[in-house]
Amino acid sequence: MTTPTLNPTAQARADELLSLMTVEEKAGLLFHAMASVGPGGKVLGADDEPGIGGPTRQLIEAGISHFALMGPASPEDIARWHNEAQDIAKQNRLSVPITVSSDPRHGFFSNPATGAAASGFSQWPEHLGLGAVRDVNLVREHADIVRRELTAVGIRVALGPTLDIASDPRWARTLGTFGADPEIVSTLSRAYIEGLRGTSPAEEVAAMIKHFPGGGAQKDGEDPHFPYGREQVWPGDRFKDHLQPFIDALDLGVTQIMPYYGMPVGLHLNGKPVEEVGFAFNGQIINELLRDQLGFDGIVCTDFTLVTDGHVFGAPMLARAWGLEHLNRAERVLAILNAGCDQLGGEASQELVVKLVTDGRLSEARLDESARRLLTEKFRLGLFDNAEVDVDAVASGVGTPKNTAKGLAAQRSSIVVTDDAESFLPLTEGISVYAEGIDPATLSRYAQVAASPSEADTALLRIEAPYEERTEGMERFFRAGSLDFTKSQLERLTTIQSQVPTIVDVFLDRPALLGQLSSRVQAVTVNFGASDEALLDILFGRVERRGALPFEISQSMEQVASRREDVSFEDETPRYSYGHGIPSPHRPPYEATQEQHS
Repeated sequence: MTTPTLNPTAQARADELLSLMTVEEKAGLLFHAMASVGPGGKVLGADDEPGIGGPTRQLIEAGISHFALMGPASPEDIARWHNEAQDIAKQNRLSVPITVSSDPRHGFFSNPATGAAASGFSQWPEHLGLGAVRDVNLVREHADIVRRELTAVGIRVALGPTLDIASDPRWARTLGTFGADPEIVSTLSRAYIEGLRGTSPAEEVAAMIKHFPGGGAQKDGEDPHFPYGREQVWPGDRFKDHLQPFIDALDLGVTQIMPYYGMPVGLHLNGKPVEEVGFAFNGQIINELLRDQLGFDGIVCTDFTLVTDGHVFGAPMLARAWGLEHLNRAERVLAILNAGCDQLGGEASQELVVKLVTDGRLSEARLDESARRLLTEKFRLGLFDNAEVDVDAVASGVGTPKNTAKGLAAQRSSIVVTDDAESFLPLTEGISVYAEGIDPATLSRYAQVAASPSEADTALLRIEAPYEERTEGMERFFRAGSLDFTKSQLERLTTIQSQVPTIVDVFLDRPALLGQLSSRVQAVTVNFGASDEALLDILFGRVERRGALPFEISQSMEQVASRREDVSFEDETPRYSYGHGIPSPHRPPYEATQEQHS
């Protein structure tokens, strides 16, 4: 197994700096805190209105030097924030520069825990949409543009790509994956990692691949952000399928990796049962499997908030110490480090590490091991040599017309047209269209805008895939549970369709039961993050159709419930098969490349 390629000079500089550091300064490296951008790009302090992650200025002054930016912000404000944060860090004794990371910022869907919608960056389909196109060249080009736009504002670590297999249709994190086929996930993930590389580490956005060893096999499709979803299961014995994309990515020499929250239930490795504790606390998963068997010697950063309970959006949020809920905060930190992790995501409690060393429960040699990896990465990325960015150049390098056009083209390519629409499309330009969920001004460039269904030649409705409303706080942003469309949604469609032929376009963040729609309307299309313009270009035949479903879609919730959580393709008679989609005549649903065939 290929280990991360580390510059000997970076290692030597890291060792030299490490020899000068106090225990407190080393401990600060082990925390990957959260931060939000203040008004005008301000770094928030204790006297400001509180932001996500607390007073960033004071955290930097205390020695925290890794931050994940949370929430929306303009590219210019992120760049200003970055430079101010670096200026604050320079005032510390050793002037260790800040490393800034982010979840995806180039899509349509915004979830405070998983990514922000594009705001000033070029806008692309979500990763599931790239899985619907399955073009490695497109994915590599997309990631290269992401790299150039992120480095322009100072973001040097991508919290991704997500290498999880979307095997259970109910799982709320499906949208961030490349789909349900392990081979395609591996191929596209590798292309994405290559695109983030650039031509040298100084131009690179380091990929923190996640969620090791694969997070898609969640019991009942629930998510381990929450106690009821903490269990991961493999009733189909497909653990190797979920692990394979990580093995393939490690061959590229990635330097950072993130385990998931879940705790394995009933898993055996090397003939032994795996302890039923969260992956980041699990020495059999991190030390034995990842480090010893797979040979990974890079940074392992936990998923966020495994140690400290808190409140999120007005609701309690338990630390995700699954299987070890009885431990106190210091004991949880010790368990994470003993398991082989280097860094705690979403935490900022270096005093816990200092006390563990002072009490003799954590050796300074073990602390040095992780601190060395983290410092080496800062040197490798060139942060000590050139930390600041050019704020004035952001406008000419981020969200440019060229990049925006490429994102729009990818949106078009990712839209899937189902078979019921074959005889109904393309629409004729200039017809009268009644629309819901579409900007009338955009529609007017293609058709006459009708005020009611009875006045139209066609109705066009854009809706979202169904999900169960959850209670409060972070749960509200995780679309989980039933895949049935609601009674009111279906009745609305029936009412409109009784007056005029109807097309429904669905934002398909999970494999909703589209058969419930296709029996009621003339045509169904799906998108994974696409503008009105992208959809209308497809419907009116201005561009060729390419998208194909990145998962299969079941007939009913009974069929979904009968599936095994770790098996991607188990429906004997799915309503729509994996790869379903009606391309333009004489064109394949995606461009197969030599790499895909191999």
